[in-house]
Formats: sequence, structure tokens, C-alpha cells
Amino acid sequence: MAHARQIPQIPWGWQSMWVIAMFDLPTETPADRRAYARFRKDLLEDGFTMMQFSVYSRHCASFENAEVHVANMGTRLPPSGEVRFLTITDKQFARIRVFWGKKRQKTPSSPAQLEFF
Repeated sequence: MAHARQIPQIPWGWQSMWVIAMFDLPTETPADRRAYARFRKDLLEDGFTMMQFSVYSRHCASFENAEVHVANMGTRLPPSGEVRFLTITDKQFARIRVFWGKKRQKTPSSPAQLEFF
């Protein structure tokens, strides 16, 4: 009888994780817009990248590292609005399916040389 080869288990803390930040912030007043821009800039400075409008993601080496980034951004929240942080594994992130309604149009190409009018 053959013995099954055991697969070593990766400790929970070693799993690669993703943090997804989703937010809905007011932009009615100039102060609201400044708070929105500041929070977005803080996300980018902390290593988050935009997935779509008001949804940003960041790769983290472990669950503990993800918790550190969530706690860090939790201290930088604007005074009003709603922010949610979702932490998922790398394997779960890989299963995200993206759908587009229309084909995106190509961006116009840059001119070959500088033109003066």
C-alpha cells in the first residue's frame, strides 16, 4: 500500500494577502474635496493602486502585514463618508472576474514632434 505524500502546510501568517479599500466620500464642498484628495493621496503613498473609481488594492506579504496597512489607513480616514477594507488571499484575488460593457477605445497617440501654432 502506497503512502500519500504529505504536502507541507503554509502557516496562516505566511500567506500572501490583498487589501481592497472601497470608499464613498462626499465631494460637495471644497473642504470635502480636499479631504477626498488627501485620503486618495494617502492610499497611493501607502502602496495602493486604483482598480476602479473609489476602489484601490494593495498586495501584502502576510496577514499581519495587511492588518498593519489597514490600521495605518484607518487612522487617516476623512471626517465624513464611508470607507471599507476587505482582506483576501492571493488565491482569492486571482479569481476576480472582470467584465466590460463596451470595448474601450484606444487613446489617441501622441504627436511625433512638438507643434507650435
